[in-house]
Amino acid sequence: MIKLLICDDHAMVRSGLAMLLHGKHGIEVVGEASEGDEAIELAKQVLPDVVLMDLSMPHGKDGMTATTELKQLLPETAVLILTMHDDDEYLFRAIHIGASGYILKNAPHDELLSAIQSVAQGNAYLYPTATKRLMSEYLVKLNQGVADKGPYDTLSEREKEVLGWIAKGYSNKEIAESLIISVKTVETHKSHLMEKLGLKTRPELIKFALKKGLLHFDEA
Repeated sequence: MIKLLICDDHAMVRSGLAMLLHGKHGIEVVGEASEGDEAIELAKQVLPDVVLMDLSMPHGKDGMTATTELKQLLPETAVLILTMHDDDEYLFRAIHIGASGYILKNAPHDELLSAIQSVAQGNAYLYPTATKRLMSEYLVKLNQGVADKGPYDTLSEREKEVLGWIAKGYSNKEIAESLIISVKTVETHKSHLMEKLGLKTRPELIKFALKKGLLHFDEA
């Protein structure tokens, strides 16, 4: 059984949800609360698997604050936000404070049941359009991060190491002996360096290293 606690400031909403969910797919409604403080006290008594939490509760503790405290007191209890707020700020904040899921009040009944089952099993649940928005934001940040990288940032640690030896004037053979790799491997690294940095000659590599501060003049 999935022990479910419902927290919403509207009595009719709580009753409707309890009638809809109790006994469905192994769900047992073990309590109802009208605001955050009441939800926390009830949760400590009945130890629910899932708390279905409204966000906007004008009387008493709001859903965000209650969720934060619940996760501190009962970290194993999953909190599923059920709200009318289709808003990124609410969504991101809810995830940040530890909510396991976020679903809208206009969602189909089957979706709500699936969401409760999902978070009870330790998974996360977001309504479909929220998932798309999160993925879009992630991809934007990922692309920005790639765009912000300069050519030097694309080098592997070994390539940077080889560049440092080249800048100090060591031959391929000397670099190979120092790094305990083959001359052919050094040549491959040098080829990759030139390709990634857009350079064509060893002097250009040395000049690049000097500009990056990889070699001081007293080392040359």
